[in-house]
Amino acid sequence: MTTTPGTGRHRKRRRNLAVGLPLALAAAGSMAYGAVFGVFGEDARAEAAAAPAVAPGAATGAATAWADDAADGFASVNALGQNGTYGGRGGRTVTVRTLADLEKYATAAEPYVIVVAGTIAVQPVGKEIQVASDKTIVGSGTSGHIVGGGFFLGRGVHNVILRNLTIRDTYQGVWNDKDHDFDAIQMDGAHHVWIDHNDLRNMADGLIDVRKDSTYVTVSWNRLGQDNKAFGIGWTDNVVTDITVHHNWIRETEQRNPSTDNAAHAHLYNNYLQDEPGTRITASYGNYARGRTRMVLENSYFERLKNPVIRDSTAALVQRGSVFSGTSGRNESGGGPAFDPKTYYGYTLDKASDVPSLVKAGAGPRSSLGTPATTPAAVPAPAATTLTVAQDGSGQYRSVQKAVDAVPAGNTARVVISVAPGTYRETVRVPSNKPHVTIQGTGGSRKDTVIVYGNAAGTPKPDGSGTYGTAGSATVAVEADDFQARNLTITNDFDEARNQGLNGHQAVALRTAADRVLLDGVIVNGDQDTLLLDTAAKDRLGRVYVTRSYITGNVDFVFGRATAVIDRSVLTLKKRWDGTSAGYVTAPSTAANRKGFLIHRSVVNGDVSARSFFLGRPWHAGGDASLDPQTTVRDSTLSAAIRTAPWTDMGGFSWKDDRFAEYRNTGPGAGSASADRPQLTDAQAAGQEVADWLGGWTPGA
Repeated sequence: MTTTPGTGRHRKRRRNLAVGLPLALAAAGSMAYGAVFGVFGEDARAEAAAAPAVAPGAATGAATAWADDAADGFASVNALGQNGTYGGRGGRTVTVRTLADLEKYATAAEPYVIVVAGTIAVQPVGKEIQVASDKTIVGSGTSGHIVGGGFFLGRGVHNVILRNLTIRDTYQGVWNDKDHDFDAIQMDGAHHVWIDHNDLRNMADGLIDVRKDSTYVTVSWNRLGQDNKAFGIGWTDNVVTDITVHHNWIRETEQRNPSTDNAAHAHLYNNYLQDEPGTRITASYGNYARGRTRMVLENSYFERLKNPVIRDSTAALVQRGSVFSGTSGRNESGGGPAFDPKTYYGYTLDKASDVPSLVKAGAGPRSSLGTPATTPAAVPAPAATTLTVAQDGSGQYRSVQKAVDAVPAGNTARVVISVAPGTYRETVRVPSNKPHVTIQGTGGSRKDTVIVYGNAAGTPKPDGSGTYGTAGSATVAVEADDFQARNLTITNDFDEARNQGLNGHQAVALRTAADRVLLDGVIVNGDQDTLLLDTAAKDRLGRVYVTRSYITGNVDFVFGRATAVIDRSVLTLKKRWDGTSAGYVTAPSTAANRKGFLIHRSVVNGDVSARSFFLGRPWHAGGDASLDPQTTVRDSTLSAAIRTAPWTDMGGFSWKDDRFAEYRNTGPGAGSASADRPQLTDAQAAGQEVADWLGGWTPGA
């Protein structure tokens, strides 16, 4: 990437990014690759089973495995004329992307399985979408977000599943808000309801309210956080509510964790309640048995909570097998034998000591839920074509570019270019008129299949027409939408040390200038300007999702104007050609009102000197003051190589005038909030999730 010399200044009004309170910073050393990806390591082969997409509002013909799932716990009990909870099973499956479609099917009289694909903004803010009986509402993978509203189940509504959704952001700026009853999920007199694998946060009132004699409810495997009131149960003089609450992760909530009022039978087990130190939210209590509640609490894990378990003198509370780590205050039981849950349903307890790891790994939306197993019969997917490449002549082509050339212009079906192990010394360009191309290595490791070349920005072209320039130096250039790369290595091996006389050492390994680009299980190697994430034009959207991958470099080695997520990946810092340690990870050139770079759940490390690398700097390409560069680094592990003031200016433009921030990073390179180190508040972080960047696109679909 070239910088623009001179002293041009950014003249737009500076915005003040709110600086959150200091967050917990766990000291950590270098993280092993296996710890980042679980069993997925650097040499592992990346496999992806991508489910095809469903057209908006389209009905699918065949049910999928998750659509046949039924509730456990009290929601599985045969009572009140309802034999368990199975939602819209047996009804049509529809996919919705708009509020109008969601309300249309949620309120319908007949059963439906309603798949929410993408982010649906609710207007007016705080509106609760009415849900009728016999419905499953499920997020498609992790893309199903309900923003600014929630769901309401009224009296008599039954057999409802709310699953795999992220419901967030009705918070109106007033803690313990008495004026806005904006819940994520509220039920008044409903029965047989299953709330499972959701992420509920940042609402104006409660996250879940089970009220007015609602009963036969199971709440399982959810994440509840960033709220004053987590979960209220009861709120009636009648002692009728039967509820099971298991394997939920409740953290950063002040009260009702849950609060159970006059519940006939409340069975709470294997939940993880966590109060993180140093944040603006402090839990006042944990599980609460109020009124005439009968509660059984088993094998849960309470971490750093004040008053982890409390009961009224009129309540019966039996607790057994739980772990209390760093807790203080009231921890109570007694009042009678309560009840035996196995009288009503079968269940298996996990060890309390295993609960934090189990729940952290398993709670919240799952990529395996809400995705169709087959393409709808009404919208058949064209069959994919496979082209094979092998250097020894055993494939259809000996070079990757020859296979790309064979893809028909304007193709509408996916073409998989299957590349045998080997080192392919060539440049590859996928032109804009050849979408839906996948280049995939077939080796046991992503290191087995390598595409490599060594052009730099200053390298003369063979035809004498000048030099390649930064963009033209790319080993692999992707200009076509819906491109995928899997299980291979892309390298630019330009030798800076031997080419000191060359003017222009920027050397791109991979350039993308397209929308909906998926890089899954790849290695992208280089030094300066390794990965150029661009768009086809300044006014064009270009979304890129990088996952389970490795990116190496030293100067601005992730740069460009695309809207890009780097998720569960490793960014490896390298010394420069002369052995010195100094560099910049990102150089975004984001257009105003667009998303820039999001580094999420990743690791930044490398064999370089401590405090020698910046996380980023603003690239105002061509001195364009209208740009608004953005990099957010969140939930990631930073090595000691990162500077204590991790952002810096570039080309006469101040980083403080643009969008640079962190959130909940850990490791020796992380730091507390300061003027030189902005941290997102919880509310800001809720609007900077992966789904916000992808904007309704499900990678791999």
